[in-house]
This record gives sequence, structure tokens and C-alpha cells, in this order.
Amino acid sequence: MFFFNKRLSELTINTSNSLKPALKMAAISAIALGTLTFGVSTASASSSKLSTVYYVYMNKEYVGTVSDKEVVQDILDEKVEEFKQTYTNLDLAVESQLTYVSEQVFNSGAKTNDEEVAEIIQTKMAVQANASALVIDGKAVAYLKSEAEADQVLNALKLKYVTQEQLTELGTRKETPEVVLPQLKENEVRLLDVSFTKEVSQNVEKVTPDKILTVEEAVNLLTKGTLEEKKYSVKEGDVLGGIAGAHGMETAQLLSINPGMTEDSVLKIGQELNVTFLQPLLQVVVIKEEAKKETIAFASQVIEDASMYKGDTKVEQEGKEGARQVTYKVSEQNGVRVAQEVVSENILQEPVSYIFRKGTKVVPSRGDGSLAWPANGGYISSEVGYRWGSYHKGIDIARPSNRTIKAADNGTVVSAGYDGGYGNKVIIDHNNGMRTVYAHLASISVNVGQTVSKGSAIGVMGDTGNSTGIHLHFEVYKNGSLQNPRDYLNR
Repeated sequence: MFFFNKRLSELTINTSNSLKPALKMAAISAIALGTLTFGVSTASASSSKLSTVYYVYMNKEYVGTVSDKEVVQDILDEKVEEFKQTYTNLDLAVESQLTYVSEQVFNSGAKTNDEEVAEIIQTKMAVQANASALVIDGKAVAYLKSEAEADQVLNALKLKYVTQEQLTELGTRKETPEVVLPQLKENEVRLLDVSFTKEVSQNVEKVTPDKILTVEEAVNLLTKGTLEEKKYSVKEGDVLGGIAGAHGMETAQLLSINPGMTEDSVLKIGQELNVTFLQPLLQVVVIKEEAKKETIAFASQVIEDASMYKGDTKVEQEGKEGARQVTYKVSEQNGVRVAQEVVSENILQEPVSYIFRKGTKVVPSRGDGSLAWPANGGYISSEVGYRWGSYHKGIDIARPSNRTIKAADNGTVVSAGYDGGYGNKVIIDHNNGMRTVYAHLASISVNVGQTVSKGSAIGVMGDTGNSTGIHLHFEVYKNGSLQNPRDYLNR
């Protein structure tokens, strides 16, 4: 239904001379104060020679003179009908205030211009609609056609993060706050409150119909902060920082709204970038309780044991995870968890610590498994592997700074003497499953059964046996299997 604000004051004047429009507007006020009487200039004037004209004022401003008030009324009806076709189901009203002052004039003196006045009124008249404004922190940010639709918008925002069932249950529970809530079971969630980050209210306001949004449009506006997401086409000479600055953003913000792009990305002319950094006008705060069953990690405990060799370990007790039933109070903002605290906890099973013993006993005859370089400098002149039709079991080290050969680790000498193609050879058992072999020595300075420490001298580099020159042939065995020395040498 349409409403029109028309304020009508009529003044009938019998005079041969027309009053000026300004005087007639003053006459309106005079009417409110009392009765204004005008004399008739010619008592014998025949009423058949008089006609009535209407001086039209819009918002107290003189518009013109018409011969019939219906001319203006028709314009109002036509304008409203036009808006009615465009904006359906809106409570429309003409807000322009029209005032009429009538005067009886002789026919010869009546000067009216209905068409011109109609055109002026059509241009200046304002059609507005009653709307429900959503007000955030005192500022109207969106207009809906009714309070019901404004409520739908706020509810739709909440339903992005909770279900209607949860909202209904929460509303029912708040009506009976004295009821004691049962303890949550595993994986259950209970809604405690849903609110907004800012103060929201509603006002009834009059706005032009084009400002009224649909529920969907209003939800998008409040969610994104804008109804239009802009794009920018890259031009020659553009850089990320410049594009960001031109659109009121930091470079990091520009990158965040353009997935896959980094500071090192190369821009291409014509490439389209998102340049609207979305900032919600309103965010939804959800407070809820969550019940979960969680594992409790077991602790590890190390016991140093001087009776065990260094490098040896022994499991004293196997570890076992525990379990607990825990209830959290969780705070989320637009679906992002921002706070969490434990409300209650029930230990279902205590964890069992993993305990193991670690040997600390150091014995010179026992190595730690890490081999020292057995020469004073030098380099590897030949690797493990096939060469010259046979398998080379170790590495050759040549050109040291001096020719002293050293034990690669603590151990016991189990062989020391000449051995065919190996020439003078020493074998050391490191008493940890590893043995090392030193061959082609010019001389040997240790004996079988002797305990040696890592880095101690055991002989001099030479070229005895099947040798192509002065060097050390060095082999490593672990639990009887040949190894590549490179995997154990600490150099």
C-alpha cells in the first residue's frame, strides 16, 4: 500500500490583481494564526468571470501555477505506480511536501502552465521506502525491506557456523537456565552462545528503493565487506608493491587474495589480479563445549649405567600411551578457533613410561663404532670394488703428511705379521662386532693381545706385499661382513 505526504492549505481570494507567490506562501502562515479577509475589488464583478488557480509549493519552494490540483495528483500516482512496477512488495511513499494556495482570478488574468509544473514536480519529487536498517556500532550498513528479512540476515550469518537445530536447542535452554546440563559424552558438542563481534541493532529508516538489499546480498556484504570484488589488469612496468599500494593494501595482503602468487612471481601484462581485500563487517562468535577422548603420550626415561659399555642400551620398560576423557570450552570467530580451555578431565588410563638403560663404561679395548682416520692426512687413491679383474676389499690411502699408521678405534690386536699379498698386516678387534685391517705396512709396532686406544700408533706406512707403491690398504668388517670404510670413518 502506498502513502503520500501531502500537506494542503487552500486560500480563496477574490481580487482582480494576482498576489505574488512569496506573498501567498506568507498567507499560509497567516491562515494558521487567524482568518484573513480580502476585499473584492469590484463588487459588481460577475462570478462567471472568475476562475480558481492553484499556486504549487514543493518543500516551501514555489514551483508554478496550475489550473487543477488533479494535475499534480495524477503525477504523484503515476510516479508511485512506476516505482511499484520496479520495486515490488515495498512500503513506498512520496516524501516531497506539496502545498497549494488557491486564488480566484478573472479569466483574462489567469496564467497557468500545467505541463511545465508537472515536469518540475516529476524531476524533484522523491519516492522513498520504509526499510529496516542493520546498524553496526551505530552506523547503518545495510537496508532490508522488513524487520523479518533483517532477522533472516543475522540468522543466516550464524548458520554459516552452527546448525538451526543447535540454535533452536540453545534458545530453548536459555528459557530454562535453572536446568542442570548433563555431562557431555565422547565426541558430543554443546553450543553455549552465539553472538557477533560488534554491537548490532535495527532501525526503521526511509531510503530510496535502490538501496534496499535482498537477504542474500546483505549476507554477502556483511561477510565480505563489499558487494563488488574488483580485478586489476597488469600493465607494463607494474610491480606487486605498487599495485598493492594503489589499492590500499600491503603486499602480503595482495598475495593472500591471489593464491599461488609469491613475491618472486613474474607479472605478465594483461594478467588479472584480485585487488579487493575482503574484511568482514561482522563476524560470528561461537562458544561451545566439546568432549573428546585423547591419548596421553608416555614419557621416556634414561638411566645411565656404569656397568654397561658405552654405546650399549637395554630396554628396562616398554612405553605405553594413556587415555583421558576431556571437555574443552572453545571460542571460535568465523569458524577459526581463537581460544580453548579445559573444563573437566577424567583420566581413563595412566601412561606407562619408556625406560631404558644407557651404558657409560668406557674400556680402551672396546670401540664406540665411530672410526678415526687411520693415517696422518693423505687421500683415498682407490675405492672398494672391482679393479684389474678382482675385487678390492678396502680403500687405499696415499701421500700422508707422515707415514705413521694409527688405530681407528679402541680395541685388541688379534693379528700382527706378514700375510702374503697383504705384506705386513695388523688386525684389530674392537670388541663391538667390528674389526679393522691395516696392510702393506713397512713396520709393525704392536703385538697380538695388546690393547690399543683410538689414534695410537700401530706401525708405519709402506709397500710390502702386492703393492704398487707406498700406501695403506684399510678394510672394515662388521659381524664378519665386509663394509665400506667410508660409511664409518669420521673425517
